[in-house]
Amino acid sequence: MEARNQIEARGLVKEFVDGPRIVRVLRGIDLTVAAGETVAIVGESGVGKSTLLHLLGGLERPTGGTVRVADFDLGTRSEREIARFRNEKVGFVFQFHHLLPDFTALENVMMPCLISGVPAGEATERARLMLERVGLAERLSHRPGELSGGEQQRVAVARAVVRRPSVVLADEPTGNLDPDLSLEIMNLFREINARGTTVLVATHDRELIRRVGRRTLSLDHGSVVEAS
Repeated sequence: MEARNQIEARGLVKEFVDGPRIVRVLRGIDLTVAAGETVAIVGESGVGKSTLLHLLGGLERPTGGTVRVADFDLGTRSEREIARFRNEKVGFVFQFHHLLPDFTALENVMMPCLISGVPAGEATERARLMLERVGLAERLSHRPGELSGGEQQRVAVARAVVRRPSVVLADEPTGNLDPDLSLEIMNLFREINARGTTVLVATHDRELIRRVGRRTLSLDHGSVVEAS
């Protein structure tokens, strides 16, 4: 059964060592996201948005506090268990899409399936269907360098959701796009969310979030300063 709360963070602290200094990026974050909800994490660059997403997705470990995603306690699991959890349950979308330049759009989207052991034929079909959903049915054989910025980001979104994750974490996914393409990408997240996937989007663009009308969590200097 799906956890009632998809994501729960309590007292989340993250510190980094910078020479003789200890830099505290997150200062005791509490966060609850219900299954099937969309939440925007907003704030200026450097306030800790990316770090928070990395902790929630198991890309980094917290200095203090706890994180549970769909009843999976990231603090008590091995690196191998967390890596498997990420591949099966979490989809990541980044501002810089990190597509593999020598592979086609189809091959890029297939990759998470192949890594997790999905047979090649099934992986191909899943990737093709997902690229059709994001409007790229005619671009399957194009490499990233042959795609526009908006098309590349749509490939990245397709790659993030091809494994049908319970959670999608998107870190400034529209940061390099013009307003029209930004809204297009946010609408894709709305469609993904409408199918039951929990979505967290980190962005500094408050106007964009206002236009798509989602719950927001505001960060400033590593602390929650506003929620709505």
